[in-house]
Amino acid sequence: MADSVNPFFAPSTLPYQLPPFGRIRDEHYRPAFARGLAEQLAEIEAITGDAQVPTFANTFIPLELSGQTLNRVAEVFFNRSSSDADEFTTELEEELAPVLAAHSDAIRLDPAFYQRIAAVHETRHDVSSALDPESIYLVERYFTEFTLAGAGLDDADKAALRDFNMQLSTLTTRFEKNLLADTNELAVVIDDVAELDGLGAGEVSAAAEAARERGLEGKYLITLVLPTSHPYLASLTNRGVRERVLTASRSRGIRGGENDNRDLVLQITALRARRARLLGFLNHAAAVTADETAKTPEAVAELLERLAPAAARNALDEQAELQKIIDAEPDPFALEAWDWAFYTEKVRAATYDVDTAALRPYFELERVLHDGIFFAATALYGVTFTERADLVGWHPEARVFEVLNADGSPVGLFIGDYYTRDSKRGGAWMNPLTSQSTLLGSPTVVCNNLNVAKPAAGEATLLTFDQVTTLFHEFGHALHGLFAQVTYPKFAGTNVYRDFVEFPSQVNEMWMLWPEVLTNFARHYETGEALPPEIVERIQASSAFNEGFLTSEYLAAALLDQAWHRIDADTTVTDVAAFEASALASVGLDNPAVPTRYASTYFAHTFAGGYDAGYYSYIWSEVLDADTVQWFTENGGLTRANGDRFRQRLLGVGGSKDPLEAYRDFRGRDALIQPLLDRRGLN
Repeated sequence: MADSVNPFFAPSTLPYQLPPFGRIRDEHYRPAFARGLAEQLAEIEAITGDAQVPTFANTFIPLELSGQTLNRVAEVFFNRSSSDADEFTTELEEELAPVLAAHSDAIRLDPAFYQRIAAVHETRHDVSSALDPESIYLVERYFTEFTLAGAGLDDADKAALRDFNMQLSTLTTRFEKNLLADTNELAVVIDDVAELDGLGAGEVSAAAEAARERGLEGKYLITLVLPTSHPYLASLTNRGVRERVLTASRSRGIRGGENDNRDLVLQITALRARRARLLGFLNHAAAVTADETAKTPEAVAELLERLAPAAARNALDEQAELQKIIDAEPDPFALEAWDWAFYTEKVRAATYDVDTAALRPYFELERVLHDGIFFAATALYGVTFTERADLVGWHPEARVFEVLNADGSPVGLFIGDYYTRDSKRGGAWMNPLTSQSTLLGSPTVVCNNLNVAKPAAGEATLLTFDQVTTLFHEFGHALHGLFAQVTYPKFAGTNVYRDFVEFPSQVNEMWMLWPEVLTNFARHYETGEALPPEIVERIQASSAFNEGFLTSEYLAAALLDQAWHRIDADTTVTDVAAFEASALASVGLDNPAVPTRYASTYFAHTFAGGYDAGYYSYIWSEVLDADTVQWFTENGGLTRANGDRFRQRLLGVGGSKDPLEAYRDFRGRDALIQPLLDRRGLN
């Protein structure tokens, strides 16, 4: 195939180097991966073959320039495989997993290359090196990462490590494939529309459309979301349907057959434990946290286990309140997990006079996007967003927006792909497609993927309260990716420590309920009437309500993740369900009415998504987030001055400096935990 035919063989000529999705075909991927892998290995070989004394210029600069073809194809392919998978992408992803793992090992475990990195690391502070702080930090990051990845092992141990890495890449890819298939298979089919009582017209329409797309004309389909709970549980009046939905959600990966993930969980955790021992760590959690801001699993445990008892007590108090409502009904029953969200809304309505289901007409997708998310970003950072209908994404529903600074200078492209489909994995996430780097002269293209049910043509897309929060959250990641201005590709966008990466996105959630933002976008989709101020006040007053449940379900997942990855290489686990039960009971989070946010067999974050031993990151980052929200509140809130400070000192540095140092630069001190305790009612 001629170079000119394959769109991955050269940088895109489209604005901001947007990948030319209209030209990309299935047959382009394999040749591009093959060329990209071979090119980068040759580039690394040229570095190690240089007879000159190792310097920053002859080692790190060519390293940062390497792998450009591979990066172009990988960013596009893995975004597609997660947002619009098909038989081709599934097959190729499984094929690539061990190949890419071996490729990474070929670089990181190359002794000659490690010697060069170590030599430059040794002299990084010498006056003769004349390195600026970002360059010094680049040397330090590579040296640390290579060392922790096993670059200093002997040949026999390196061979064993390569085998572990190859096996794990295959198993985690299979886990995600199984989860997507089982999630689709377990979608709940409803025959009678009366069983959907409580849902809005848009939700019913979306269920009918989802059924129609599967050839189930006249029926209704409730597709599952990634977390255990489902947004419809708060509204469905039919208790039997609520039970069916939650039972289906919790059945993923445990039904036997080819999509059963239990054996994969056991294999993955055992291999990770053995690999950690080989690398000199007690367990996988120790290996992971060694290169995070937490540094040790003990530090993680100190935070999580400090919060868990109070969260569990608060959940029990909330459970008692819900049971009182049920006991007052004509046919009382014991509260079950599928009842929690429904009766929470009853208590919320009775106590705070807030009906979150009734808020949906005020949360129409286009208004939330333009008059909420974009509006807040413009007020804070001066950036503007213009939809570019002339630019196409990977799917007809992927919309492209050009982002400009207040002075008209370019920032990058933002792509939003908001609707659920069978080809898209569950959850919500941000991906880069190209990332800014001064060294490469590359611009920025980032995207958000969500899973909002799509109503029939011509009907408004009305969001739940939680979905609006998710939009603001994921857009926080997008802003981080758009605003980072760095020299080296290594530090581009959101390439920061895993337990710091959620911080900017969680901060961005605050603007959803900020009065001038909320009143700007929360308008009735039919009448244009603003959400009444008294309802806004009641929403604010109820913001800490149900935090016992929310904190408990999250902590249960975070502690379960830690439990799996604090297993040592001498421990054998044979029963996933028994291990889960024991892990949750040991921390007092085994309340059947409050299931963990993710059970092991559908815990994509930890068994397929790169958050292994790192799911604690959300609450770890929330310490910084809550402290930052306090700062914004004390300093005037939604102002350009505040936004510019946050952009320049935190978002704009990407991964080019230690994140806690960047935080101190922004805040003037380390973060305090008290704002988090106040927010979650954990004092």
